Amino acid sequence: MYPGSALGEFLRSRRARLQPEELGLSLGVRRRRVAGLRREEVAPLAGVSVGYYTRLEQGQSPNVSDEVLDAIARVLRLDEDEVAHLHRLARVARARERSRPERLRPGIKLMVDSFARVPAIAVGRRGDILAWNRMAHALLGPHWDFDGEKKPNFVLMDFLEVDFARELYVDWEQKARDDIAYLEGSIARFPGDEELTGLIDELLLLSPDFRAMWTEHPVSNCASISRDYRHREVGVMTLTAELLRTPDDKGQGVTVFQAEPGSPSAERLRRLAELADAAAG
Repeated sequence: MYPGSALGEFLRSRRARLQPEELGLSLGVRRRRVAGLRREEVAPLAGVSVGYYTRLEQGQSPNVSDEVLDAIARVLRLDEDEVAHLHRLARVARARERSRPERLRPGIKLMVDSFARVPAIAVGRRGDILAWNRMAHALLGPHWDFDGEKKPNFVLMDFLEVDFARELYVDWEQKARDDIAYLEGSIARFPGDEELTGLIDELLLLSPDFRAMWTEHPVSNCASISRDYRHREVGVMTLTAELLRTPDDKGQGVTVFQAEPGSPSAERLRRLAELADAAAG
């Protein structure tokens, strides 16, 4: 399973996207059996032995230094988010801890309820919507019971309720990759979370789209994302989703969806609020 070899899987995915000629390496006469760079090409450029780099990808170098990680990141041309992700994965390999069960903090629920005219949700590290206000329900899951004890997991919804998700998100493929990036970040921070790894196993089993995208291992901090939402009754809205992490950073946060003031999207969001009010009675 991926979490047990997260560092190696991530490094292999980044090796595969680079070609030797991009780094000034000769292709030689040997037929290449794998796409991208070989381990023996990455290692000397990063200043480590091939054996050491191989053990690193196999999860057998728990004491790898930050300097070595930075050198490998430079060779693989990782961006800022990917470098941070690489260091998080290395910390996981150094000290693996079991996560505690996730419970919604009362203060977070009060925060979500305090947003009356914009959609807001409390989201957990596995993508579970732990709480939502009427506006978020009207936007993200009107076919779900608002007052039901069980609320949707946005990753499961996007990959397993595909017809609904493809209608809601104008660029569904980008939303799906952002979902996977969210899970990637959670795995790096909560490696002992068995429910998280179980969720990924379920998606790998049930969703061909997830299986294909998972191998890419997209990385993003997912903190602020603007995307287009297509609502059946009010039309297309461009909304920015801001993820506000809790101070203790246990994987829970509040996401608030906002439109540019005075824009057509703001007017449509106002109409969505009217629909939410009507549904509430």
